[in-house]
Amino acid sequence: MISRRHLIRSVGGLSALGLSTAAYGVGVEPELRPRIARYRPAPRQWPADFPLKIAVIADIHACEPWMSLERIEAIVDQANALEPDLVVLLGDYVAGHHYVTRLIAADEWARVLTGLKAPLGIHAVMGNHDYWDDKVVQRVGQGMPVAQRALRAAGIPVYENDAVRLTKDGRSFWLAGLGDQLAYAPAQRHGRARSFGADDLTATLARITDDAPVILLAHEPNIAWRVPARVALQLSGHTHGGQVRLFGWSPALPPEYAAQLAYGHFRLKCDVIVSGGLGCSIVPVRVGVPPEIVEVTLGRPPAAIVS
Repeated sequence: MISRRHLIRSVGGLSALGLSTAAYGVGVEPELRPRIARYRPAPRQWPADFPLKIAVIADIHACEPWMSLERIEAIVDQANALEPDLVVLLGDYVAGHHYVTRLIAADEWARVLTGLKAPLGIHAVMGNHDYWDDKVVQRVGQGMPVAQRALRAAGIPVYENDAVRLTKDGRSFWLAGLGDQLAYAPAQRHGRARSFGADDLTATLARITDDAPVILLAHEPNIAWRVPARVALQLSGHTHGGQVRLFGWSPALPPEYAAQLAYGHFRLKCDVIVSGGLGCSIVPVRVGVPPEIVEVTLGRPPAAIVS
């Protein structure tokens, strides 16, 4: 997760560089029209002649004035214009910070997301803030967050350690969704602070019953170190690219993200793409990592492949 202390320190550093830079980071870049970040990975587990286009939407953090319903509607239109085969939502739909004029109810932003269109559907996983902002779930230590219930009520499936087999042009692949790895805020047990997740990678992969290629959705990217080569591609968000990114360095991210898995495309046992996301967490600041929708294109049409 993004460190509150480090992020505030980063903002202070920007202020030291100049008030205009700090003002840009607060008042301009967070509200820019999202750019389209395009990736064409070539995982060895994915057939080269099996084209698939995915639109990735991560870390909306719905709230006013930073991520209004009107802005989410514009994001939906932008994603639809890509004409993807499927759309994936990578979690953190709720605000995640207190610098807001209105918290947008889950049923409101979920209704807007139903405007997303793709032949193979819209598919979602939860993020840590979707759990953390649900006080009942946090108190009980289990249960379905309000955000998850809202998406399901709107007809958008949410995957928690589950997988679905999808078919395009007679060819199949698996879309797997991992439960959030930081679902339950740190709690004191036996004198040590621990975080408890809702994730179960083994159970998730056990849902896959044949050798069709696999795409894994996981809100936090650091599960990638444990993902086996059976998976072709992992799609993640969570980091926001650090929200403040200077010359490839993200000072607000903890060490486990700072050097790797902070943002972009990585190759471990599977290919990993980490989105910079759309909204803000902790404070409404973005510098050097503007909001983005990710377009991932796998494979190529058979006619485009030269033997």
